[in-house]
Amino acid sequence: MSFDADDEILQDFLVEAGEILEQLGGQLVDLEQSSGDSDLLNAVFRGFHTIKGGASFLSLEPLVQLCHRAEDVFNALRNGERSVDAQLMDIILPVLDSLNDMFDRLKAGEYPPDADPAQLQALDALLQGDSAPAAAEPVAVSADAADDEFEAILEAAQDKPAAVADTPAATSSDEISDDEFEALLDELHGKGQFSAVPDAPEAKVEAPKPTGDMISDDEFEALLDELHGQKAAPGAKPDAPEVAAAEPAAAKPAEKAPPPEAVAEKPAAKPAAAREAAAPQGETTVRVDTKRLDDIMNLVGELVLVRNRLSTLQSTVENEHVSSAVANLDVVTADLQNAVMKTRMQPIKKVFGRFPRVVRDLARALNKEIVLEMEGEDTDLDKNLVEALADPLVHLVRNAVDHGIEMPDARETAGKSRAGTVLLKASQEGDHIELTIADDGGGMDPDKLRGIAVSKGLMDTDAAGRLSDHECYNLIFAPGFSTKEQISDISGRGVGMDVVKTRIVQLNGSVEIDSKLGEGSSLVIKVPLTLAIMPTLMVVLGEQAFALPLVNVCEIFDLDLSKTNIVDGQQVVVVRDKPLPLYYLSEWLVEGRSRADRKTNGHVVIVGVGTQRVGFVVDELLGQEEVVIKPLGKMIQGTDGLAGATITGDGNIALILDVPGLLKAYARKY
Repeated sequence: MSFDADDEILQDFLVEAGEILEQLGGQLVDLEQSSGDSDLLNAVFRGFHTIKGGASFLSLEPLVQLCHRAEDVFNALRNGERSVDAQLMDIILPVLDSLNDMFDRLKAGEYPPDADPAQLQALDALLQGDSAPAAAEPVAVSADAADDEFEAILEAAQDKPAAVADTPAATSSDEISDDEFEALLDELHGKGQFSAVPDAPEAKVEAPKPTGDMISDDEFEALLDELHGQKAAPGAKPDAPEVAAAEPAAAKPAEKAPPPEAVAEKPAAKPAAAREAAAPQGETTVRVDTKRLDDIMNLVGELVLVRNRLSTLQSTVENEHVSSAVANLDVVTADLQNAVMKTRMQPIKKVFGRFPRVVRDLARALNKEIVLEMEGEDTDLDKNLVEALADPLVHLVRNAVDHGIEMPDARETAGKSRAGTVLLKASQEGDHIELTIADDGGGMDPDKLRGIAVSKGLMDTDAAGRLSDHECYNLIFAPGFSTKEQISDISGRGVGMDVVKTRIVQLNGSVEIDSKLGEGSSLVIKVPLTLAIMPTLMVVLGEQAFALPLVNVCEIFDLDLSKTNIVDGQQVVVVRDKPLPLYYLSEWLVEGRSRADRKTNGHVVIVGVGTQRVGFVVDELLGQEEVVIKPLGKMIQGTDGLAGATITGDGNIALILDVPGLLKAYARKY
């Protein structure tokens, strides 16, 4: 069923409510661990309440039904009618999943399906107290919640009708009627009697005298100041004596200090001029379609190419003014590039936000006790990378929970705490982002990994014996390699890990793993800040220029190629006492080149993919250059070892090399 609604209103609702749903996932898991956090409980209540209001306006009844019941449940929690526990969260979290599913339908232009009757019944059972624990103490609502002033007015009108003279009695419904709302506004405008102190109907606040049919901004501001000043101070008694508030217009100081047990006196109202000076002068943010950002980034990329071209031409023109102009252009282009990149940046917490729920659900399914720690959630990276890293990180976290952390009894026997810890950390290191997924579980046994590699036919016993422990750990990224004897529907370290590594490599990133038996494992992922513009090392093979991604380049040196060695039929070069395979790129990429054309001297570029290091022999080195990746033409699209093309500073075309693809397609397996 298609959904026919005002597109602009619907899109605004999807954006706002979508952000709330993202926050609710983490808030609910945090609430389970901190059930006494009143601010968190109120935030969750407001989240469901806000979504319900927007859905009701758009006549999205399935969302209204679920949010309404969830809101009632959290209202009961706020009133102390029951407490937060794992059983309650086992009901609420699937409700959140259903709301997310409904949102996905809405984004696709479909009307959401009816709410699951079983979920509605489960929520009703929570409200009716079926199998509910003993009632907890009512959760105290923060006295300084200034951002909820107007909500407080509405709730007070509904729940405390005696506080407003002549206001119609509140009904048992959780929504205020139109007549009640109109009466409330009349009271605020005319008589101005309102009590912000629970159970103290005699406390009165005089509202500013109306000057017309509508309350002015200054009067409403003053009213809020009055209400804020009348809020209960910490430790104040519910039956506080009546306190008369000073009139906002006069802002007279109190003649006599109130007794200690009295409600705190409000500060004097600020003059209108001061309020206007302090008020923001307009919106400080604006929503921009991501396609526009992509278009701007593409234009900046073209500007970078022009900058490179002018820099090359400038070297041929001996003119001080031209050199100065090109230098200024270089600075402006770099600043513009950084500014546009920042507009595309998003905090990694958009990905991290899903992991508390993932870890919580897995821990309960596996009967494990796990604590998730997250660091560096505000680290920014390109929005495309945020989306691309989501699935690999989920897989790695699931592996850490399922295969890394031991069962509570086993941990206790080993002298550890029953609860294992999974650390998720992000940080910026230069022009790269570093992500760490670590656990304090049982770690990996390198000897066991060697045995699995031999049993699966990945290598013979002698080759496995020559592997270092670090190389053994990286065996888990080999296709089909798994340390788990029984494959579960959750994960297993090694199951699909080759896919994870491939995905990270496609992002021009790398992944390293380390482990210590009995102490835990750690995976470190490094990815560039952005995929739009890539720093490269320009080399020449024959007469054609090629670009090697700088992320893969480890070191460069000149070599007397007559002094290389042969190991198992493979030419190698010894670098710091370690033999590395040596390959002539021109024999792979230049037509007509063969071993007979090899020179006695050459430039060697050591490149790395994960823990693998090899040497590429190139004819000429041109230096570093930032390039903009352009797609390959149909004739060569999909060619092994080529990632794209770019325009060099001299105006020629250079092919961008895909180092992992090159090794997979041409290098000898070893």
